[in-house]
Amino acid sequence: MAFANRLRSSLPLQVLVSKVLRSEPVSATAQRAVVCPTLSKTNNKSDESSRNFDSISSKNNKEEKVKLPLVLFGGYGKYAFALYIAAVKTDSLDKVESEILDFVQSIKNTPELSQFTKDPTVPARSRVKAMAEISSQFEHSETTKNFLAVLAEHGGLNHVEAIAKKFVELTMAHKGIVEVNVTSVIPLPAEEEKELKETMQEILGQGKTVKLEQKIDPGILGGIVVEYQQKMVDMSIKTRARQMERYLRDPKNWDELLL
Repeated sequence: MAFANRLRSSLPLQVLVSKVLRSEPVSATAQRAVVCPTLSKTNNKSDESSRNFDSISSKNNKEEKVKLPLVLFGGYGKYAFALYIAAVKTDSLDKVESEILDFVQSIKNTPELSQFTKDPTVPARSRVKAMAEISSQFEHSETTKNFLAVLAEHGGLNHVEAIAKKFVELTMAHKGIVEVNVTSVIPLPAEEEKELKETMQEILGQGKTVKLEQKIDPGILGGIVVEYQQKMVDMSIKTRARQMERYLRDPKNWDELLL
């Protein structure tokens, strides 16, 4: 990813983080976070970027509602919704998606950044300051900059990958892209993959684009398992075998089995 490449070629992250943390003691709040890390808000309201993002989300709730393309639940979904609404309102959805995915990839590729985002003993003020410098260095959009500041302040940087996945679900739904996950014992031949994609396109109807993702799992023994839009069609040999066993154990089901 471009972000990760720029990260390695510019100011070393360990230098940047060390510079921010040198004079910062570990607060009692941070010590408690070791025992109970959370996505909930802290009492620190001093950071301007954090206030800006909260203000955008609050303002969006009061003004004309942004139509949400998908219903998500849980804390990760809440943060993903807030980011999506802010990105739509600022007409920067594609840019924000790219920046967030680049940032997630940079965490995976950069040990120093990975350790920093996962360390609950780092004071909130230090996390916010470090993220502000990183966002400035890599010219993040205002929406991404404010969002990362919110995560930094609320102790949520270690959850950014999970939130990003939920955010991508929203952007895909916004674009009419439906991810169809198909599990099989071996990769589907090209002709079968094409046929399955066409079948799913017929099921989903016009205005939708099928994105087929294959997963290999020898444990299903044969057949396929198709998952899309929180639905599952299990046509695996493993499941069929379990059904057969259940029927054979109960004689009253034999007539149904022979139909």
